Amino acid sequence: MSGPTEVLVIITVVALVVVRQFRTERLATDRKWWLLPAILGCVAITDDSLMDPRHTAMSAVLLAVELVVSLGIGIGWAFTTRIWADEHGDVWTRGTMATAGAWVGGIAARGAVIGIGLAMGVHLGSSSFMLGLALSLLARGGVLLWRAGQERTAHVVAAPQQVWEARR
Repeated sequence: MSGPTEVLVIITVVALVVVRQFRTERLATDRKWWLLPAILGCVAITDDSLMDPRHTAMSAVLLAVELVVSLGIGIGWAFTTRIWADEHGDVWTRGTMATAGAWVGGIAARGAVIGIGLAMGVHLGSSSFMLGLALSLLARGGVLLWRAGQERTAHVVAAPQQVWEARR
């Protein structure tokens, strides 16, 4: 994928993710939650600009740091997202101000990784950002589904008690 096309894809995906994280949305529990991260990851891995060919060892270290940071960002997004179950047991999500803070912190952390790389003369391509974004989305989706399972369990356990108390 060419540079401008890749940047356009990244901007589009980030805009989509931001919009979806900050509006109230029913959490889809089907198996499609991993599809977008899988596509982004495949595109990033097959691109030649994932690492700096002149500094492969340092590129690998910086890429590993980028992926650890991305994993933390995705987990941060998931734990700062408000999650609740409605009366039918459907789970809903919405980003909070803390989620916005996780976004800002994530941008700063990724900027620091890129800055360290540039200071050392190592240039990670935009594919490393795309792979990191894929990992963040994958972590967010997995943690949200885990939290949704807990929320459904709490909803199912609480519902019969409310019915019993209403009969008294």
